[in-house]
Amino acid sequence: MADDRSPGNRLEQWVSIGATIVAPVTVVSAVLFYFGYVSSTSEFTYFGVDVDTIGLSTQDYIMRSPQTLLVPLLVFLLASAGFLALHIAVQGRIAVAVTQPADEADPADPDADSARRVERIRQMAQRSRLLGLAILTVGVILLFTYSYVRDWALYGLVTPLLIGLGAAIIAYVSRVLGLLRRAEKPNTAQAAHADGVLLARRIAGVLIYVVLAASIFWATATVAQWSGRGLAMYDAGHFGDLPSVILDTKERLFLRDPGIEETLLPPSEGQTFHYRYRGLRLLIEGQDRMFLVPDQWSASDSTLIVPLDGSVRVQFQFENQPP
Repeated sequence: MADDRSPGNRLEQWVSIGATIVAPVTVVSAVLFYFGYVSSTSEFTYFGVDVDTIGLSTQDYIMRSPQTLLVPLLVFLLASAGFLALHIAVQGRIAVAVTQPADEADPADPDADSARRVERIRQMAQRSRLLGLAILTVGVILLFTYSYVRDWALYGLVTPLLIGLGAAIIAYVSRVLGLLRRAEKPNTAQAAHADGVLLARRIAGVLIYVVLAASIFWATATVAQWSGRGLAMYDAGHFGDLPSVILDTKERLFLRDPGIEETLLPPSEGQTFHYRYRGLRLLIEGQDRMFLVPDQWSASDSTLIVPLDGSVRVQFQFENQPP
């Protein structure tokens, strides 16, 4: 007992608990960072900016990911709830089909016999597995014909959804068939283990779950790309919601974007800034630099990168709405 309470043992316990907590947190952070990066890349590419030039930190990408993942997370939760309800219903039906005595069955029901009910459930499961195989096959065909259908706008979402849906149906049907086998013959699992069939089924199940996880990851990444592009298009249509910037420079910038006004500042003693530009909006502030866009979107617009090193003077303009 004294050894169990020693400082060394307590330290090992705390380290073990800490490792148990840190590992999932690290995985979640990596996933959030990835989807935040994907969304940000798609968003700023719309404005002609390579996201790596902005200099966002890991925390910035993680903070930008929840908005992207909100819709996929809600869909996943609703699908999980639907699957749970379906699983409970199927389990109840299997239990009734297997355990209901023959003398309690309704003679007017052609499926009253236990064996017939179990066989009917098995046939429905086998047909569902064929449906899952067909859906999975369509998804795999789209996967290997990427070079021909890559210009299809929905390719990045439809393909993983088909593969994931097919894999999910196959995995669940296999689970249902396993429940039927165990309900009918409790010793079937031991015989299957003796023949090595159980190991093969487990390996196949693991592979199916890996395919399902990869499909969900792919579909979510596609949604993240669409979300980033949607945010960019919304911002481009609502530049008025971005902070208004007045930029003073030492040299003329020769900006030709529509809506940008250039003013020559009056000369004065000690004045180092000679040109003032209005009609600019702050798109994002990165590491020691600002990314400015014109006040109104145009196909000929460009993003202006302004270093924050004293070579320019930046003013943020108040909104016109009085307090």
